[in-house]
Amino acid sequence: MTTTTIDPAEFRKVLGSYPTGVCVITALDDDDRPAGMVVGSFTSVSLDPPLVGFFPDRKSTSWPQIEKAGHFCVNVMASDQTDVCRAVTAKGDQKFVGVDYVVSDHNLPIIRDSIAAIECRLYSVTEAGDHWFVLGEVLRMETVREDDPMLFHKGRYGGFAERM
Repeated sequence: MTTTTIDPAEFRKVLGSYPTGVCVITALDDDDRPAGMVVGSFTSVSLDPPLVGFFPDRKSTSWPQIEKAGHFCVNVMASDQTDVCRAVTAKGDQKFVGVDYVVSDHNLPIIRDSIAAIECRLYSVTEAGDHWFVLGEVLRMETVREDDPMLFHKGRYGGFAERM
């Protein structure tokens, strides 16, 4: 098979046509402050053992803090939590301003009113081009509320609209 050259802008445009769910990956840093990142690349991977995965950018400044913690929580966002996503993507001391969370028994920040929380132990990290492929072994999980999930599509946040 030969290698082809794909224009990065076209790659983003075409793959941006595929909607993804939105999650906030959280952990506590060395000073017990919340560290976090927004991802649209979360997936279930295995039932035995129970594994989930996501793909942080290799240039991420938040991922090294989460990786160092050795465990993380996947917070599945609801369509009404755009403000949470914006807060978590802020830089420096502004990150997590106004984000309400509780710290779990596994010492992980769980964002209040997220749809679900999936607490994981870091299982493996594999290089995947300009991203990492992170696997987490599920330690505990819960559905927090039944609501409309947040979706990311063509560069925008939104929700799910059922059609008959």
